[in-house]
Formats: sequence, C-alpha cells, structure tokens
Amino acid sequence: MTGALIGGPRGPDAATGQGTLVLAREDVARVLPMRACIEAVERAFERHARGASIAPGVLGAHVEGGGFHVKTAGIEDAVDGNPVFAAKVNANFPGNPDQRGLPTIQGVIALFDAHDGRVLALLDSIEITSLRTAAATAIAAKHLAPVGGIVTVCGCGEQSRYQLRALACVRSLRRVMAFDLHAGRAARFADAMAAELGVEVAVIGELSDAAAATDIWVTCTTARRWFLGRVHVTAGAFVAAVGADNPEKQEIEPELLAGSAVVADLLEQCAMIGDLHHAIAAGLMTREQVRAELADVLTGRKRGRESPEEIVVFDSTGTALQDVAAAALAYQRARGAGVGLTVRLGGDGHG
Repeated sequence: MTGALIGGPRGPDAATGQGTLVLAREDVARVLPMRACIEAVERAFERHARGASIAPGVLGAHVEGGGFHVKTAGIEDAVDGNPVFAAKVNANFPGNPDQRGLPTIQGVIALFDAHDGRVLALLDSIEITSLRTAAATAIAAKHLAPVGGIVTVCGCGEQSRYQLRALACVRSLRRVMAFDLHAGRAARFADAMAAELGVEVAVIGELSDAAAATDIWVTCTTARRWFLGRVHVTAGAFVAAVGADNPEKQEIEPELLAGSAVVADLLEQCAMIGDLHHAIAAGLMTREQVRAELADVLTGRKRGRESPEEIVVFDSTGTALQDVAAAALAYQRARGAGVGLTVRLGGDGHG
C-alpha cells in the first residue's frame, strides 16, 4: 500500500496530529533553535535519571568506506502528555564531502507515539544530529567546564560550527583556536564563526600552540588514533570528546582519560564505542572508575567537578535520548507553526 498525501503544512489532519509529519532539514532548522534544543536535551537526561525513559539502544553495521548505526530511546510526557519513542538510522561516510560532495552523515528519525504506536513524524536526521550533539556538549560544559572562555576546537567540519554555537549559549567566549589537518577548512571555519559570533577565532598549526591557554577543548574529528594527550591539557580544563562514535574511532590519549575525571553520556555505550573503550582496552581504566553519567550530574546524584584543578573529560558518543528530545520538540513546534508535509503512511487502519 502506498502512502497518501493528506494535506500540506496546514492540511486537514496536521493540527490534530493525525497522519505523519515529514520534516526536511530546512524545516527542522526553521523550528528548532539551539537554545531550545539544549533545554530539551537537558530535560531528557534528567528524565532518564528519574527512570522516565525507554532505555537507549544502539546497533551498528560497517561497510566499505563508512557504516550505519541505529539508535533508539523514548521519554515520557513529551508530546500532548504522551510518551514518545524515536529510532534514528544514520549513515556515516567520512569521505563523502571530499569524494562525492555529499554530507558525512545522512539519515532519518522516526518519531512514534509510545502510547498507541502512531508514527508522528519522519525527520531528516542531519540537523537533529548536529544540534543535539552540540547541545550535549553545552550541557556538560555548563556543569563541568571552567568559566575562562578560551576554546580550542579540533576538527573544523560542520559539526564544529554547531559545537561553538552551543558553547556560546552557556559560556562567554573570549577567544577560539581552530585546528584541522586541512588548513583551508580551518581558515573557512575561523572566518565564518568569527563573523557569526563576534569572537576572535585564530587558526593554529599545532595543538601545543593552544595548550597553555585553553579552558575548553572540543574534539570532533574522524580520527582513528588519539591526538589529544596529557601534554596538551592543563589542570582545570574541560574536554568534550565528541568524535568517537564507533570502536574504530579514537581522539583522546588513554592515559589522559585515566588521569582525569570522566563523565559519560551513557556509560555502557562509551565503554563499547567511545574513547573510554580504548582506555579500558588498554587496561588503564574500568567502568567503575568513571565519575558519573551526565544524567546523574544534572540531578545531583553523583559528583561532577570536584576541584578547580582537576581535568574533566566528557565522553560524548551520542545517545538517542538526545535524538528523541530534539525530534519531539521539532515535531511540536513544526505542527504548531504549520511547517512540513503531512502524509498518511498506514492507510485506513484496517490492513
């Protein structure tokens, strides 16, 4: 049975939520500003800490040149008083931008009413993934980072721009340093973000050039061997390790993790696919040595930063808690604003 179009943005069933709302990337960008996404993701982590979530899950498959992953989770009381569930299927092909002129990440998020199973929305995942990943960094930084405001961004692709925008929502940025193996990409990043945020952004050729001054490190690369180590990160700094989202990726020296206070987005997931995975494999850490999950820090159940001098590393592998929170908010805002296209996927319900 083929799907049926049942109305445009203000079609007959859009206002009541009947049918499935389809949101392209530009639709999501239109209705979901960064600050709102940060707030939604923070609430989702808090709900998870209270047990008001459907436990996150992850599944991955590797193919030549890239791979696919599926992430799922749900949260209670998210849309019209009902729980929602989201499943995100993302393709991740790091060579796409240079080789094919395509995004590294492409995919879709399916948002369901977890009370009756209705497919509420299908959303392009690129904007959601970029926003929610940066939102988690901002939330962690708000609770764990010093207030100095000097940031070094490692990896100057698209995600790095979202990271800096999110940090600007929770910290007053004084200066930014940009590092990338491709000097041209770092220069484009620096020019664009300086103009957008009104902050000095300087390109650096070596991480050692930023070591002494940096308060906040953000690593968002596709590296397969660590490049940020103990020699670079000074006492009191905060590191958001964003790039390692499968077991082959690695950005942080295992010894740096072992000597720092580590906060995970999801402990089990980080132990399987994050930088924590490599520290455990090297025999330098155990799961029990991780300080806390982010949800526990937000609710005060576990300690965050204990002293101004300790280094705190946030291992951010990306969780569907973030996806479902962002997707649910985008769905509600789009439905209210008449954005998107409403279709009927399931016919008349008698099949």
